[in-house]
Amino acid sequence: MSKQKEELEHRLKLRNVKLSDYEDIQEIMSSIYKNQGGAWTKQEFKNQLKAFPEGQIGIEDNGKLVAAALSIVVDYTKFGDNHTYDQITGFGKFDTHDMEGDTLYGTDIFVHTEYRGMRIGRRLYDVRKEICENLNLRSIIAGGRIPGYKNYADEMTPRKYIDLVKNKEIYDSVLSFQIANEFHVRKVITKYLPSDTDSRAYATLLEWINIYYEKDEKLIGNKKSIVRLGLVQWKMRRFSNVDDLMQQVEFFVDTVSGYKSDFCLLPEFFNAPLLAEFNDMDASEAIRNLADYTDEIISRMSDLAVSYNVNIVAGSMPEYDGKKLRNVSYLCRRDGTQDKQYKLHITPDEASYWGLQGGNGINVFETDAGRIGILICYDVEFPELGRILAEQEMDILFVPFWTDTKNAFLRVNTCAKSRAIENECYVAITGSVGNLPKVENMDIQYSQAAIYSPSDFSFPHDAVVAMASENEETIIVADVDLDLLTKQRKAGSVRNLEQRRLDLYSIQWKQKK
Repeated sequence: MSKQKEELEHRLKLRNVKLSDYEDIQEIMSSIYKNQGGAWTKQEFKNQLKAFPEGQIGIEDNGKLVAAALSIVVDYTKFGDNHTYDQITGFGKFDTHDMEGDTLYGTDIFVHTEYRGMRIGRRLYDVRKEICENLNLRSIIAGGRIPGYKNYADEMTPRKYIDLVKNKEIYDSVLSFQIANEFHVRKVITKYLPSDTDSRAYATLLEWINIYYEKDEKLIGNKKSIVRLGLVQWKMRRFSNVDDLMQQVEFFVDTVSGYKSDFCLLPEFFNAPLLAEFNDMDASEAIRNLADYTDEIISRMSDLAVSYNVNIVAGSMPEYDGKKLRNVSYLCRRDGTQDKQYKLHITPDEASYWGLQGGNGINVFETDAGRIGILICYDVEFPELGRILAEQEMDILFVPFWTDTKNAFLRVNTCAKSRAIENECYVAITGSVGNLPKVENMDIQYSQAAIYSPSDFSFPHDAVVAMASENEETIIVADVDLDLLTKQRKAGSVRNLEQRRLDLYSIQWKQKK
């Protein structure tokens, strides 16, 4: 065989892409995407290889890479259909890759211009499908350019153009090829690649369904999407002993459980009526005696959580260890386990009358119905705490409160709404109503229980999921959709968590030594 003939022969080889291929890839991308930002940087290419080396496929000819298909695995629910190229790729960091995800996302596919017409692109698509099937992923999704649209932009909409391409009335070098490879257009997205002037920054959201996908579902114990909250707006009334108090508590737990609620929220200091037993003492001594009941109440509350199959956020109660008096909220899970959250910020009145001291830690708690946080009353007025919880992927923030006047209530209520919006979570608040004559510092109550959501199209128009009547003993029961939070955080009109300027500021928790 002559040397000239050997040089003319193609020796195509399908393989995984390597870092040493970067110069070949840079050459192809710079040529094809010269009007769309050019090639990946070497660091971006390295990031993708590091994230998912098995998903980066190339074809070489006589040792030179001439085509490649690059991809990552993502949890598509975190992004939704209105994502951009930068969002799905983590702005070139590819930290969005998640092997626990359900979707193979095609980040790029390109063929050297000299190899067009050899059906190399089809081979790459077939390999992608094979990867998708072998990993048991639901589908392949990609954002597709429509470069031919530049010739029709003045006379038709992108949707009309796509319909004509589907009907083969118009040929588009990208979309026609993708349709021929069994991809269907889910929708048109805007600003996917702002630099793509040929497509006028429009793109097609394309999907290929893996018909062999088998969803790995457990028969029981799957993560809940729809969570039902039950809030008790509690009336302060005289109780002669703990048994009387717990009888009323059980009534409400039973009621909330009857609606198949996942959570039951009680107010701050719901056990304050027992203070009447200590009327002959000064306020600081009385509340320390009230703290003697806390262990018994929590033990019985935990039994109720198990018996009625509902997670109970047990408002708050005083806790006294002989040195420190603190205000604590217990989470009594329906599996019998417990956690607790101390109130961190103490109001001037609480410090003056009772000598309360603040706790030193804050946590997000795992439950069978989402990740929750608890901020007791005054704590919700400090936005740093909500943000720290949000950074730990909190879904629902519970705020048991006690306020005496409307202006005090409005502080808690307004801040709770803000925490829902800025942290893209649900916030549930409830307090007490009525009055307690002859109980010092707990005489009058004001409350309007409510559940708040982020403010965007997927949520109620006023960001209020449910709200009770003012100053009436009642319950509210409502469902919240945790999947909507995921959509909001990745594809909302605004994305408060994602778009923080962490290059300018941050919140740091200072652990106590």
